[in-house]
Amino acid sequence: MPGFELFDESEKQQVAEVMDKGFTFRYNFDGMRNDVWKARELEQMIQDTIKVKHAHLVSSGTAALTTALAAAGIGAGDEVIVPPFTFVASVEAIVLAGAIPVFAEIDETLCLSPEGIEAVITPRTRAVNFVHMCGSGGYMDKVKAVCDKHNIVLLEDACQATGATYQGQSLGTFGQVGTFSFDSVKTISCGEGGAVLTNDSKIYDYAHQYSDHGHDHIGSDRGAESHPIMGANYRISEMNAAVGVAQWKKLDRILDIQRRNKKSLKDALKQYSEISFRDLPDEAGDNAGFLSIMLPSETRAREVVAGLQAEGIPAVFYWYGNNWHYLKNWTHIQQMKGPAKLPIELIADRPDYSQVKTPKSDEIMSRTVSMLINLSWSDADIQKRIDAFANVFK
Repeated sequence: MPGFELFDESEKQQVAEVMDKGFTFRYNFDGMRNDVWKARELEQMIQDTIKVKHAHLVSSGTAALTTALAAAGIGAGDEVIVPPFTFVASVEAIVLAGAIPVFAEIDETLCLSPEGIEAVITPRTRAVNFVHMCGSGGYMDKVKAVCDKHNIVLLEDACQATGATYQGQSLGTFGQVGTFSFDSVKTISCGEGGAVLTNDSKIYDYAHQYSDHGHDHIGSDRGAESHPIMGANYRISEMNAAVGVAQWKKLDRILDIQRRNKKSLKDALKQYSEISFRDLPDEAGDNAGFLSIMLPSETRAREVVAGLQAEGIPAVFYWYGNNWHYLKNWTHIQQMKGPAKLPIELIADRPDYSQVKTPKSDEIMSRTVSMLINLSWSDADIQKRIDAFANVFK
């Protein structure tokens, strides 16, 4: 999955163009940059590829989530539905927006289920943060129908699913606003970076303003710009955007390699009766960054993970015991612990996150094992993994 596996001279050339002709700041300095605008260039490439009206680059996927929430009007006291299986930033962004995370159940897509969302909607629900985990999403037509029925915002966290689609439409473009991440280990890497995606011009205006201290970006004199709203500093630099320009040109190649490598491994594992596979609502649209298998029980899943590790196979993830990606292991979230008083502490009837239960998700995740699909694998590397599974299951 990591785009850095395909770093070559093209990334260096893009960065060199900024250093030789351009300027590192993404706004203004028109006379110094010789019409070199890497952030604008990458934004246009994203828009053209995924068929979205607006893409706005920011400094990280977390910054994209934070900006997306603010731009969509989600703030103090609003409830936002989120899955227990995600990267912790999905929850942190909600809390730091002053909103209230509400955990709902996933299904075997490894994403929020429409039924799980429906079950936790209350009069205070303002949004669903739908996270497309491990390169694929859920049944987006059904998810969108639930959100539309209740008039709540669908925010898509597609940070792990760049290039993935559902029924031909890019993930990140079904809801009012979506996000990508371009950090060092994502499908497309800028080193650090992210993007806010939307077809709503009002949300876009708020996004580019909020991520740059409220600047309206009208005209070419930064000091003369107005500030319609307050904001923060989530700007991407031209250096990071330059790396992204080179990487985005490789997206089709990256997806082709991932899908080919994943198919080889998955086809070999179909012979084992103990293994079932993650539910992919649109297998052709999977970006194939991970292969996720399900075992009969938690005990067997742990045995398989230990066996693969003993065989020397890296990047095997047992999310149920992972400190980064599953609610039950996030003591700082369960305790809502920050360096200073959090806005959620002012809400008297806030949930007790130490008591949140997601039994359906626990049952699924306790049996799930995922393997990262690398771009750099040779045929021998793939065969090594097939042989390792054979030894574990013999």
